[in-house]
Amino acid sequence: MAAATTLGPKRAVEAAEPTSPAPLPTIQIGKHRISRLVAGSNPILGYSYAGQHADRHMKDYYTPERTVEFLQNCERAGITTHQFADPDRALPYLRPLRERGSKMSFICLHSGREKVKDAVERTRPIAMVHHGGATDRLFAAGKASEVHDYVKAAHDCGVLAGVSAHNPDCIKRVADEGWEVDFFMTCFYFLTRKMVHKDAEIPMLDFGLPFFKDDREVMTKVVRQVKQPCFGFKILGSGRHCSNQQTVRAAFKFAFENIKPTDGVIVGMFPWFFDEVSANAQFTRELGKTA
Repeated sequence: MAAATTLGPKRAVEAAEPTSPAPLPTIQIGKHRISRLVAGSNPILGYSYAGQHADRHMKDYYTPERTVEFLQNCERAGITTHQFADPDRALPYLRPLRERGSKMSFICLHSGREKVKDAVERTRPIAMVHHGGATDRLFAAGKASEVHDYVKAAHDCGVLAGVSAHNPDCIKRVADEGWEVDFFMTCFYFLTRKMVHKDAEIPMLDFGLPFFKDDREVMTKVVRQVKQPCFGFKILGSGRHCSNQQTVRAAFKFAFENIKPTDGVIVGMFPWFFDEVSANAQFTRELGKTA
């Protein structure tokens, strides 16, 4: 175990040395042209959706220094944007990343209208996005107006405004009501369905979050119906489509074939044993071409 702990990160960093890869396909959000693949932040924050041991492993791996190296590798691979959550936890790596000359754009995911101005001033993102779990909860509680207020606050601060959700009905409602959102973040799995479907409790051990097989078809149908750009996330099912590189490729293929050409994907990566950055960039280069 000691040898693995020592060699794992080193291999990941060495594997991502710059090789001048071809540019990634790009899409437009507002005035910004960004790569169709966006680097997510769940692994950086220790959210594995695979249990506490995996969570701890991710947290131990992603020190601020290693996170900077990871995002530099992403940028060298052609990924131009990083979506982060929680400014307090992101600043320890965002600051040194910028100090080292990174040109990456940032998308900030969080909730609470009263916190928008502070987050924009501290992290200088191109966009603020209302957190998906909070969106689902507020809609279920009849408080959708709080999400709309967040969108307005983001625009008041001069940045793009997005809404994230796991529940496809939330995305559809925002679009149908004509909110002034610039884009959506759309989870491929309805992980918050218990907020809406309060069925009788089943006497069984907790199995974690519900990754239902057909959820991604439901969400991508909504994605194709809305006019705004969408960023699909959890396209790999938080590791459930990662048994080998063939299944990873198939998941990228499904995503790009079922979203609009103006849409992108957000993918969290954990390059401990394998250069996921280069692999995912290549899948995007190959499968995410736009006309």
